[in-house]
Amino acid sequence: MKKIIISVLFLFFVIAEINSQVPNTIKYSEAELKVFSTLWHQQSAEYKALCYQAFNIATERIINMANQNYRGKPRAIITDCDETILDNSPLYAKLVMENKEYNQTEWKDWTNLSIAESVPGAVDFFQMAHEKGFVIFYVSNRDTSEVESTLKNLINLGFPDAKKSNMLFMSITSSKEERRQIIMKNYNVVMLLGDNLNDFSDIFRKRTIAERSSQTDNTREEWGKKFIVLPNDIYGEWENALYNYNSDLSTSQKDSCRRELLKSY
Repeated sequence: MKKIIISVLFLFFVIAEINSQVPNTIKYSEAELKVFSTLWHQQSAEYKALCYQAFNIATERIINMANQNYRGKPRAIITDCDETILDNSPLYAKLVMENKEYNQTEWKDWTNLSIAESVPGAVDFFQMAHEKGFVIFYVSNRDTSEVESTLKNLINLGFPDAKKSNMLFMSITSSKEERRQIIMKNYNVVMLLGDNLNDFSDIFRKRTIAERSSQTDNTREEWGKKFIVLPNDIYGEWENALYNYNSDLSTSQKDSCRRELLKSY
């Protein structure tokens, strides 16, 4: 009996020693996963530098076009709102602190406040473009019920052409193509700004990771010219593509998807 007890204790200590040498796989909640991306938006100078860089490139392009002789339909710029000109990181910080996932109720509470700050460089760029004669259109996937609160936010920040006629928000579909085409009927759209590839063309919408990458290569001549991208690693279509657009996956299943996609050596 004594030998059995000693053997069991020995086995117990061996297992404990093995376990101590194997790193634990920590499962984080979806809210916790947003900590570093939200901090990057709010605290890193690199994020601010990338925003300034995008708007500096856009400014140079618009000034060059303004100095050219032009006859034709009025020239317009289409811009997304969230994380392109409006910074919603305080909402995501709140969700992280309360360990909540994104939800429409919290989103509406946030947008109703009309207190989002502008993305660095955004106001100066659009005011300049407006002064040069370019019309600004705000094409957003905020719901049409959020037009009033968003309009108030845009006006308070000093964005030009902030009026309902220039705000095309989501009513039926998240695709922005139809709304872009409405603008293009009467305007020559010379530039589009966004943080999500869907802000530029439907060729990126609900595509696989490989397809999105391939289409980005195919349109390489447009980036930094007609298409100006703002940084956003908090959320976006890129994240949905990781999970193959399956919104029903559990936290554990999402974790598995992310790990399978990592490229190591």
